[in-house]
Amino acid sequence: MFIDLATISVRAGKGGNGSVSFHREKYIASGGPDGGDGGRGGDIIVRADDHLTTLMDFRYRRVYEAENGVDGGARLCSGKNGAPLVIRVPRGTLVRDKQTGALMADLSGGKEILLARGGLGGWGNKHFATPTRQAPRFAKAGLPGQSFEVTLELKLLADVGLIGLPNVGKSSLLSVMSAARPKIADFPFTTLVPNLGVVRADDDHSFVCADIPGLIEGASQGAGLGHDFLRHVERCRLLLHILDCAGGEDRDPLAEFDLINAELRAHAPELGEREMWVVANKLDAVQDDTLMDRIRKHVAPRPLYCVSAATTQGVRELIRAVSERLDALEPMVIFEPDFEAPAPDAAAHQTRIEKRGGVWQVEGVWLERLMRNINFTDVESRLYFERRLRQAGVFEELERLGVEEHDPIKLYELEFEYVR
Repeated sequence: MFIDLATISVRAGKGGNGSVSFHREKYIASGGPDGGDGGRGGDIIVRADDHLTTLMDFRYRRVYEAENGVDGGARLCSGKNGAPLVIRVPRGTLVRDKQTGALMADLSGGKEILLARGGLGGWGNKHFATPTRQAPRFAKAGLPGQSFEVTLELKLLADVGLIGLPNVGKSSLLSVMSAARPKIADFPFTTLVPNLGVVRADDDHSFVCADIPGLIEGASQGAGLGHDFLRHVERCRLLLHILDCAGGEDRDPLAEFDLINAELRAHAPELGEREMWVVANKLDAVQDDTLMDRIRKHVAPRPLYCVSAATTQGVRELIRAVSERLDALEPMVIFEPDFEAPAPDAAAHQTRIEKRGGVWQVEGVWLERLMRNINFTDVESRLYFERRLRQAGVFEELERLGVEEHDPIKLYELEFEYVR
């Protein structure tokens, strides 16, 4: 099954917590704190894999989490860093932030992409020793890693794209140009997924050709299959517009040519400027010689090549001309990322205080992080916590809001009475 769109959640590893430990050794009194630091959380890395051709794997697994860092240990032993998680995708995959739609990475080159960075490990209690606080009984908790919900969008890497209405012979032409063996039948929408084939012009030159199926009127708005597969045209350096020059089934090749071009421009305006050649197929079945003259005048000044996929007439000449032209065209389109990592949220440093059911509730992102670092069984640690609350203006704000003596105060799971 060909899957070219998927949504997944990625979460980098959390940093390990710092350790609270004290050096104990025979004949050494008051060895002091020796708690080690926590390990760094694992990163999320995305890497292009040439052995993959579809996003099928992401249909069954939607959440990818890297390994957490290991907590620090005694004797200044640092915790082990979390192992990075490598996500392999087909070459040509775009990674977009689902919330904003911004492009985070284009996996068309050989470089791997760091998608989400693991959290830093927390400091052990060794870092908090001072001349006046020689036995700190608290350490720092590890920080959470980055997490995103992303959309994976596969855009096939092909030099040449075969476009045209259904049943004009795109799959037949691809099968005689390359070793590809797409399904071929005499009815519309035989081809339901894009097909790729490597076309060899000579011993030293070859190119990749893609048969783009399902383009019909309204494809850019979602009609038929074209809306799903128009994205695969965007990377093609050269477009071959296939027309049925036999005029069978009461077809009007001129109207079909204008219709497909309009759909390309509606999907992406730059596609209307992409170099396009016209290939008049089914030359062996032509009955109206005047139709070829009308096609030639209508598509001018674009090059026109007359071929027959059924008899291979003109196919070799078309392959040589395409190969020569590709040598002069710009390299394949690589999309530049426009995603900007969110700036530190100002709300993360704000404090919310309100009275609910007679209890003063104090909340804040910074407060929640601080409480993870506090050992409430240790006097020095509690004094440090109280000092941080005063520095943040929590007590001052409570008094401004009218807190009374012995009013209950709740900071998440911690509850106490207010005493001036």
